[in-house]
Amino acid sequence: MRRRKKKIFTRYIFGIAGIMFAVICYALCIRSTVRESVQFNINSGDTVTSVAKRLDSKKIVFSDMAFKFAIRIRGGRVQSGEYEIPAGASAWKIAGMFARGKIATVKIVIPEGLTILQIKDLLRGYKALSGDVDCNDWRVVCDIADGDIFPDTYFVARGTSRLAVLDLARKKMEETKNKWLRTRRNPPAPLTGWNDVITLASIVQRETPRASEMKIVASVYLNRLRRGMRLQADPTVIYALTDGYGDMKGAPLLRGHLKIDSPYNTYRNNGLPPTPIANVGAHAIRAVLEPADTKYLYFVADGRGGHKFSTDYDTHLKNHADWREIKKLKNPELNFDNQ
Repeated sequence: MRRRKKKIFTRYIFGIAGIMFAVICYALCIRSTVRESVQFNINSGDTVTSVAKRLDSKKIVFSDMAFKFAIRIRGGRVQSGEYEIPAGASAWKIAGMFARGKIATVKIVIPEGLTILQIKDLLRGYKALSGDVDCNDWRVVCDIADGDIFPDTYFVARGTSRLAVLDLARKKMEETKNKWLRTRRNPPAPLTGWNDVITLASIVQRETPRASEMKIVASVYLNRLRRGMRLQADPTVIYALTDGYGDMKGAPLLRGHLKIDSPYNTYRNNGLPPTPIANVGAHAIRAVLEPADTKYLYFVADGRGGHKFSTDYDTHLKNHADWREIKKLKNPELNFDNQ
């Protein structure tokens, strides 16, 4: 009889313990008061108690004690930063985020072929970033120029300064440059150094969005340089016309524009422009360092997003005439006589 009572009592105790464990698990790991995503900042020096009280006051957790219990199991520390707490997050999940420093991030996409001025405008549009992109005492970023930035996708903490993003992209281009310098390989003649490589790569980048064409376009310009021919690259004229912005915002490039007096006008000046006219990606750099082996001296748009290449001027004139006809068909109301 006593043994039977003991078994019943033991089962009762285990039952109560099981229920309590289930309640605790539900309270910590399942129950949530977060109905929609919310941002929460932890400043340097904040204590677990102060964070727990703020979470409780904002109704992000149902109890400050529950959060403190969860964070104690997680290691007893919270890391500073800006967090984005998702809807349905339990006290256990929130404690894990704070303990691991899983701060909110923002995805920054810097496309290839943009100028510094365009990139700065782009960064101003990211509301999750902080600060401006104008010059201050951060000289290494204030003095940044076209060709210094590596276009890529960057993930940074929400609230990161725009200047810090610029510096991150600058460092990646610096790493790319140093990696090439360590190979001790010479660039294709007549290029003499990194500035020449990036300058030509920037023209290639602006001429074609197709990575498959870049090596051919690079070969055209290298062939022209070797023959002492002017590059006659439209993007360099656009760069000059827009004071380095690089975008005419839909306005056509006219014949009269090709006469602009600027060191960047490759219709009037021999050789490369003095500096890059855009920021380039890996494909354009590789295209210049490893150009296609061609005898092409000319190219013109084919109307399908690519280009027609030719070795002689007569063929180029025919290809150009074909392109003008394509443009007229696409825009019959426009006058192309001056283009």
